[in-house]
Amino acid sequence: MDFSISPELAALEEKIRQFVSANILPCEQDPASYDDYGNIKLPLLHEIRQQVKDAGLWAPQIPKEQGGLGFGPVGMAVLYEAMNYSIFGPVCFNCAAPDDGNMYILNQVATPEQKARWLQPIIDGKARSSFAMNETAPGGGSDPSMIETTAELKDGKWVIHGRKWYITGAGEAEHFILMAKTSDDPRQGLTAFLFHRDDPGWRIERRIGIMGPEEHGGHCELIFDGLTLDEDRVLMGVGQGLKVTQIRLGLARLTHCMRWLGLAKRAVAIASDYAATREGFGIKLADRESIQMKLGQAAMDIETGRLMVMRAAWRIEQGSKARQDVSMAKIHVSELLNRVTSDAIQICGARGYSKDTVLEWIYRYARQALLVDGATEVHQMVINRFLMANGHDFWTWGVGDD
Repeated sequence: MDFSISPELAALEEKIRQFVSANILPCEQDPASYDDYGNIKLPLLHEIRQQVKDAGLWAPQIPKEQGGLGFGPVGMAVLYEAMNYSIFGPVCFNCAAPDDGNMYILNQVATPEQKARWLQPIIDGKARSSFAMNETAPGGGSDPSMIETTAELKDGKWVIHGRKWYITGAGEAEHFILMAKTSDDPRQGLTAFLFHRDDPGWRIERRIGIMGPEEHGGHCELIFDGLTLDEDRVLMGVGQGLKVTQIRLGLARLTHCMRWLGLAKRAVAIASDYAATREGFGIKLADRESIQMKLGQAAMDIETGRLMVMRAAWRIEQGSKARQDVSMAKIHVSELLNRVTSDAIQICGARGYSKDTVLEWIYRYARQALLVDGATEVHQMVINRFLMANGHDFWTWGVGDD
């Protein structure tokens, strides 16, 4: 298991780091860069996205023949971390959720016709997308089998009724992937559908206010009261919806971790710079043992997270689903992001709590990391299932060829 990267990937990582430093970080310092929800304003986003394309850095996770750079999970781990050194980074490179996960699943399971209509505009940055799965209780959340939104086949068309909520990006999305119940079969009772925001029979009930800064389009509650779709809107086949969610969310959880590591590194950098110059009681903060311990612990936690993410990415590239590896990475990285950012604010004091740095932005954003794409407790149960099923072999290294 070799964690070294190719010269090509290393050069691209450095190019992205330089682009972020020169073109995106300065935008964070200007209040005019922010929309009403704490994200980058759309006109500025479009401007920077064009600069990304001109620099040859657009969509590294997408195959070259579709307009991307053609990197798999290992390359993504390196590049996504570099992008999210800025709070605006991933969306500028077209690597932000939910578009990132939607592009992945569409590339994996969509028909050629569906890719041309529903995927390519997202890749090109001409359309945004959303994944509509979560529901109000007692509907489906972490357990997709509880989904209550129904799709009934009538006269050759699917008619959909139900309610979804906390649907990320719905307010700006044009292309949607929707999970609905098509039978009572416990394994093949869900189906994924594609729909456009202009299709009649659905509406956004409200944009739900949240604690942290929001992705473009927010987190919305959707009502379906007769959305009617042709059979060509079915993704992967009737009854294959659970597989769609498993395929999509597996890598999506890991890409979240890749990005969160970049934010954690940024928090450490801000705290380290402040500690190096701030003096009190005749000594710089950086020379205090208590500060050194906090920063040392943060560095170790981040490096541990990087290794966990890279191992999971490597195993996925070897053909494994790496479910237990992804769950462990999801828990560790989400927790370290919260812990590291909190400590960085503590080191910076009032400056860290203020909007003079992006630490408070990262801190508010970090809290959702413990919830999205499966809460910590759900992933702990996943890991336990693997432990109970495999016993001592849970800890196997795996044996390679001589």
